[in-house]
Amino acid sequence: MTLREVKIGQTVKVKKLTGEGAVKRRIMDMGITKGVEIYVRKVAPLGDPIEVTVRDYELSIRKADAAMIEVE
Repeated sequence: MTLREVKIGQTVKVKKLTGEGAVKRRIMDMGITKGVEIYVRKVAPLGDPIEVTVRDYELSIRKADAAMIEVE
């Protein structure tokens, strides 16, 4: 399952980051690394972006980037 498929109000744990190069690096720079917990706070009406809480701060992430984050 990817972060894109997670429902509002769920907390998930990052299992793996897919993607390559600068995109993967940007995701990691935002604090999303293997083993970190992510809480899905809101999803915009059209589904993009997704607002999450990571490491005690709020972050908005695009659906395309969320699809690169495998969670459990």
